[in-house]
Amino acid sequence: MESSRVVYLNGEFVPETQAKISIYDSALMFGDMVFEMTRSFNKKQFKLREHIERLYASMKYVHITPPMSMEDMEAACYATIEKNDPLFKATDEHRLMINVSRGPLSIYREIFDNKMRPTVVIADFPLKWTVASMGPLFDTGINAVVPSQRAIPAYLLDPKVKSRSRLHYMMANIEVSQVPGDNNWALLLDPDGFVAEGTGDNFFIVKNNTILTPEPRNILKGISRAYIFELAKKLDIPCIETNIDMYETANADEAFMTGTPFCLLPVTGLNSAPIGDGKRGKITQQLLTAWSESVGLDVEKQIKEYSAEVKSLGGGGATPYRFQSSSNNK
Repeated sequence: MESSRVVYLNGEFVPETQAKISIYDSALMFGDMVFEMTRSFNKKQFKLREHIERLYASMKYVHITPPMSMEDMEAACYATIEKNDPLFKATDEHRLMINVSRGPLSIYREIFDNKMRPTVVIADFPLKWTVASMGPLFDTGINAVVPSQRAIPAYLLDPKVKSRSRLHYMMANIEVSQVPGDNNWALLLDPDGFVAEGTGDNFFIVKNNTILTPEPRNILKGISRAYIFELAKKLDIPCIETNIDMYETANADEAFMTGTPFCLLPVTGLNSAPIGDGKRGKITQQLLTAWSESVGLDVEKQIKEYSAEVKSLGGGGATPYRFQSSSNNK
């Protein structure tokens, strides 16, 4: 058994505490890195292939030469899980973080004996530390706060590429963190004033028993977002992509956000004013129940148990998701 968790780094497994990339890597110099984050349910990866396909689509768009086939990348992910699983508790879930950069900048090739290649990192980390602060949000709901920071529009930098160039997310999170309360999450508008996305989550409203979500022009199309369409179809609930403005959001019957770590959380307020009756909505609950049934565990119960566990370990002050989300998400 390994004495500590290991990380896949360019074809080798190294201890998590010793995993390093070069100071000359394009990821550090330009934020030139694409990534995916996945999670498991009952230790089984959820939609790993879809995440990998999106990773390779991002690589293609930014002209990073794939370092391996999708099949080999998937195999490397499972090998990383297998190496680390003995160190995970029976109740822990595997949260994979897959990062691929262009590698060291070419002007430094001499340092690397002219062996230039992309940097590939696959890290496996217990999910509970990511969702530790989220348990109470199933009851209180999220208060969506609209900051002055706008979403980056597709005509400047296409947000469908899941990249590490996310300073605008962090600036929004910092602004929202100044608002009193523990349940405030940023909700970005696009340059035209329409609702775009959260800083690591996709946004939905419900009006007249119909689910509405921002059309995908200026957002990252989340894997969890796509799953809502699957669940809504099974539940026979209309789910429509459309422009959503602040007026429609304020007058919605209910709202929720989706993201890989937490799946689905209710949004009960907009800039501290209640959405609907200010409580978790009926359709939000139907979707959460259907999600739990489809993966074979109670998502809400699991995250609440993780919150209690981390608090008992002295981690009650874990960093809120609003500061983590720029590196996790959909």
